[in-house]
Amino acid sequence: MSRQQNVSSQDSEPQEYLEFAAFKGKFDVAEFIASASEKLITDSKASNGPFDPKPFIRSFEAAVDKLIAVRKDVQSKTEQMEKSVRVAEREYSKKMVELTKGFETVGNSFSGMESRMNEVSSIAVRIGDQLETVHIERQRAQAAYDLIDFYNQFSKGDTNRLDALRKEGRAGRRQVAVVLRRLNTVAKEVDLPNAEKTRGNIEKYCEKFEKEMLNLLTDAIARHCAQTLLEFNGGASCVQVYVNQHDFFINNVREEPAPVDNILWSAIPDPNASPPKTELGLTDLFAEIRATVDTEAQIVKAVFPNPPIVMQVFLQRVFAQSIQQHMEQLLHKGSDISDLAYLRILQLVHFQASALVEDLKAHELPHTSPRTPYEATEFRRSLAGSAPITGAAPSATISAMLETAMEELFVPYTEGQRYMERENKSLVSLYMNLLANFTRYHKSTKAKSSMFDRMVNQISAATTTSSGGGSSTPSAQAASALMRFGVISSDRSSDRNSEEPVREEDGVLAVDIAEKMMKWHAEAIGRCVELSPSNDVPKNTFTLLRVLAEALGVSYVDAAVETALSRLDGADTKSEPNLQPLSLIRSVDLICHLWQQYINTALQPLASSSVTIRREMVVFNNQVISRMETGANSLLQRITDAIINWLALQLTKQKRNDFKPRNDDLSFARVNTEPCIACCESLEKVRDAANQNLSGKNLEVFLTEIGVAFHRQVLLLEHLRKFPVSATGGLMLAKDLKSYQDTITSFGIPALHERFEFIRQLGNVFLVRPEILRSYITENYLGRIDSSLLKPYLSLRSDWGQFEKGFNDVEAVPDEASAGPGLKDRFARLSIMMKELEGLKPEGISMGMPTIPASLTGTFSRPFGN
Repeated sequence: MSRQQNVSSQDSEPQEYLEFAAFKGKFDVAEFIASASEKLITDSKASNGPFDPKPFIRSFEAAVDKLIAVRKDVQSKTEQMEKSVRVAEREYSKKMVELTKGFETVGNSFSGMESRMNEVSSIAVRIGDQLETVHIERQRAQAAYDLIDFYNQFSKGDTNRLDALRKEGRAGRRQVAVVLRRLNTVAKEVDLPNAEKTRGNIEKYCEKFEKEMLNLLTDAIARHCAQTLLEFNGGASCVQVYVNQHDFFINNVREEPAPVDNILWSAIPDPNASPPKTELGLTDLFAEIRATVDTEAQIVKAVFPNPPIVMQVFLQRVFAQSIQQHMEQLLHKGSDISDLAYLRILQLVHFQASALVEDLKAHELPHTSPRTPYEATEFRRSLAGSAPITGAAPSATISAMLETAMEELFVPYTEGQRYMERENKSLVSLYMNLLANFTRYHKSTKAKSSMFDRMVNQISAATTTSSGGGSSTPSAQAASALMRFGVISSDRSSDRNSEEPVREEDGVLAVDIAEKMMKWHAEAIGRCVELSPSNDVPKNTFTLLRVLAEALGVSYVDAAVETALSRLDGADTKSEPNLQPLSLIRSVDLICHLWQQYINTALQPLASSSVTIRREMVVFNNQVISRMETGANSLLQRITDAIINWLALQLTKQKRNDFKPRNDDLSFARVNTEPCIACCESLEKVRDAANQNLSGKNLEVFLTEIGVAFHRQVLLLEHLRKFPVSATGGLMLAKDLKSYQDTITSFGIPALHERFEFIRQLGNVFLVRPEILRSYITENYLGRIDSSLLKPYLSLRSDWGQFEKGFNDVEAVPDEASAGPGLKDRFARLSIMMKELEGLKPEGISMGMPTIPASLTGTFSRPFGN
């Protein structure tokens, strides 16, 4: 009962969430439900009994009924508002139609008014044109009347009217100038009986008037006189008097010659000295020009009616007279000294003149409009007809005129191929003087490479051998006699004694010389970029590159390589090879590096604007590099062949009983055999020379080639198998092989270590006791070789016959003397297996002659200049 009372009391309470205002704005369904059931939930929780849904149902049913009623109210209000809106829209449309009609009416009235105004204005324009035409005709008639009147007065010799007009001040003089100009024109056209006399009177009066105006040309009345002369004859005489009588030109003509810059002229022909940047006389002249133009720009602007044109005339005179004359004097003096001095002076003047032009551009003057078109036309015509230089049109700006004057100043020296011919001639002359002693040395060296000189070298070598050894052969004695009695002499011709002797250092290939040649070439390239038109820079750069390639590549590097090759060809094969050419290889490599860096950094960017020339330059550069690399490869191959031949020659001096000595005490006292000592000394010299002159991959490949070639000579089959070995001799052989191994190990090439370790182990077969020999040859490197192939070496043991029967598992080895081809076949099979063992070497090292081109691009670790 109490619950029903609560529900009824709740229904009787005002429910604000069901009011119309609660649905305005943002509406949330969850909040609405929570508001409707909040009190019911509280009451339900407060009750101790079971949940009773009836209050909730009744509350929600009442809320639904209320919401339906609210919706009906909203719909009715919406319908009423829609009706009022439709009514308002109809009224708005009616008002808009009425306003539109009103605007159309106003627009039509304005259009009619505008058309009427246009008609009136067109009539007014026609009337104005007619009035202007009438006024012009009246002025012409009045002017014609005045001209006729003045002409009649001149025909009678009466000038009182003009004299009175001239005395009326500046306006009167300007009017007199106009009248005289017109009278002068009319007098030339009139053909009357007294026309000649009248024309003469007019011309005399004109001359008198012009002189009077020029005399009055002072700072106080200069502008008035200039304007009056403009009215009179276009102002040409005024401008010419102003320019011709200017103190700047008068003083430059009369003053004494500028002092000579002795420091500049003494250093300018030296290619190693820096190019001069200033010349004393030129600097003073340009400083005076800057000061004068700064002052005159203000005067011209204040005096003349069209200052830019007058300023152009003045500046043209400055370039044509003052600058050009001084420039010609400097170039003439430089040409008398040398081509380099001439080119440096030309660059100096161009640099200074460019700076002057940039400074003078700051004096750009504004154009002043003349009062009448006739004045402008007459002024330009008179100046164009009387200006000393007509390079720039009078209507152009001062900046454009200065650029044109600058270009015309250097055209006589740079047009066509004049400049490039001079530049090429200068470079060729410099390189010829620099390489004169170098070229003479190599020419004289090639002249000595005849067959007769080779014979002399061989005889000299034989003489040296006979003097160094204890015994001498008959041929050595004969050679000594020939040299002693002067039958053969190194100075065979009398004309050689008369020449200046060449020095050995003159023929050395030096990186410093190459750097100097490129430095001179870089200076020439800088002049080329500055003095050549931009379109010709790639072509001219390529032309100068050819000059450098001819001098550096052909005359310098190729000449040195060819001389070294001819010396190696003419050297005595029985004498120790000269390792000095290895230093030449090093110099060639450094010069190639320097060349490539110079081309990539300095020259190729200059050819970027021309794809064709850039491509040709790249191809040409590759050809030059390839030519130098080919020469270096050939030289390195000859050096390698000479070293290998010398080592082979030393091994042929091995005596048959070196490893089977008779006196054991003497054998023990001897550490190594003489051929071993000679070979090791030679290999050490090769190692030291290679380490000094080669580096990187070049050094590794070169020493690998020497080591592999020597390995073949020592081991196989051409050397060890020739000598019987005793027990004591085995010790000697082991010492020799250990010396070979130690020397080769000092090369620092891992690929050679295993090769010579195999040789050492093979040499130990002569030291091992017979009972362990079988097991020894199956171990280490010898275990990789078929034991039957080692028996030719085992048969060289002096005790081989005593334990030969112990090797019953293998076919008996025949004696070398009776075996014939069978023993040689076994040696050949062992040679084949040794070649297969070449796989022990690291990848990337060629067993043939190393190729230089790849290494020349970056394997040398020594930086330039160290």
